[in-house]
Order: sequence, then structure tokens, then C-alpha cells
Amino acid sequence: MAAPVPDLPRASARRGAGLLFAASLCVIAALFIAWRSSTPRDDAAEAGFARDMATHHAQAVEMSFVIRDKSHDEQLRALAYDIIVTQSTQRGVFMGWLQEWGLPQASTRPRMAWMPGHAPSAQASKGGVALMHGMASDDELRRLREAQGVAAEILFLQLMIRHHEGGVVMARALAGLSRRAEVLQMAKSIDEGQRAEIAQMTEMLAKRGAQP
Repeated sequence: MAAPVPDLPRASARRGAGLLFAASLCVIAALFIAWRSSTPRDDAAEAGFARDMATHHAQAVEMSFVIRDKSHDEQLRALAYDIIVTQSTQRGVFMGWLQEWGLPQASTRPRMAWMPGHAPSAQASKGGVALMHGMASDDELRRLREAQGVAAEILFLQLMIRHHEGGVVMARALAGLSRRAEVLQMAKSIDEGQRAEIAQMTEMLAKRGAQP
């Protein structure tokens, strides 16, 4: 009895399907590796920026709540409200990034370690978070809470201008360290938005006979 003749088209199809499946697995594995490699590590600039800017924004929101409740000037109250809404929203984005990247929201790494050439400011001796560019010290926050009337408005504007200037420095530094589109877009938004508010606050100070 003659040996069965193999079904060559079917055998060839099975081999082709197997090769296609193997190739698909290789592509999926390569994409997964590329995705993992592009996810920022704990010591990456993007992670440090997200954590530090979240803290930076939190203080801006805190100061804005203080002046919103003190001042009767509608323009200043509107500015404070804008800062509260904008920076609270951006802070949520930063926390979302860290969660998406599988990174903790807090880190043992020193603040601003992601920023090359960063030197702690003279405010460092006044405690904690004031190590970051433009942030108010504990004593300055206390004086803001205690101030009243125009004096409170002037102090808020002076502190917030410096705070925004620090935010711009951080945003521009990050823009030169990252290639992630969403991070670069956020840095650009912070840069442009806070520079516009600096100009607005400088005008407000001038109307009160004060300077930054």
C-alpha cells in the first residue's frame, strides 16, 4: 500500500500561520519593551518634576485661598480663584502621571535632584519646601496669614510673583530634559500661563504703589 502523500498546501499554510503568530509575538514583545523603556524611572526628570511641581503648586493654592478670603478686590480675588483652579487641576495631572508610570507620589530622593545645577537657595535654612525655586518660607506664610487689607494684598502679590518666577524656571528646565509630549506641553503651559500672570500681578502691585 502506498504511503500517504502529505497535503502540501495545508502543511505550508500551517507553517505560515505559525511563523505569523511567532512574528506577532515578537512585535508585541518589542512594543511592550519599548513602552516599558519609555516609562520614566523613579530618578527621571519627569518624575522629579511631577513631584516637586505638585508641591510647588500646592503652596500657590494655599496662598491663593488666604488672599481670596482676605481681600475685597474683585480683580485680585478672580486671580486667586484662577490660580486655585488651574494649579489644583495641574497638580492632579502630575499625580495621575506618577500613577500611570507606576511610581510612588512621594520619594526619598532630594527635592530638585532632577534639575542639573540646582543649588539650594538661602531659604533652605528656613525649612523644608522652601528649597524649591520661588517658594515662600514658613515665616513668609505666617506673615501673609496675619497681614490685613492692602498690606496683605501687596505681600501676596510679591510672594506669588516670585513663586511664579520659580515655576517658570522649573518648567523651562524640564523642557530641556524630557522628550515626552504630554510633559513638554505641560511645561509650555506653565511657562506661558505663569508669565502672563506675573505681568498681571506686576500691574496690580504698581496700582498699590509697590514693586515685586
